[in-house]
Amino acid sequence: NDKGRLSKEDIEKMVQEAEKYKAEDEKVKAKVEAKNGIENYCYSMKNTLTEENLKDKFTDEDKKTIEESVNETLQWIEGSDSADAAEFEQKKKDLEGKLSPIMMRVYQ
Repeated sequence: NDKGRLSKEDIEKMVQEAEKYKAEDEKVKAKVEAKNGIENYCYSMKNTLTEENLKDKFTDEDKKTIEESVNETLQWIEGSDSADAAEFEQKKKDLEGKLSPIMMRVYQ
């Protein structure tokens, strides 16, 4: 009657493998979410430069700073396949720190 059924050992092994892969999957998920977050921020900043109601509020220096910073960050992202979620998050914080003063002034 037990023919074709998994043994207790087989089930335990499968559960352990699932738990092992779950942790790896969560790491990958966090990395993808962090990478998407910084990419979305970059493209959002690029789009902000061309918004009708805002584009006249940016100085040439602001535009240059935003474009260079965003392009530099996007290039970093392309070459950072081995980066983990924390590195992507830190890079986003650095970029936000650089661009937030500009955006605060523009939105005033």
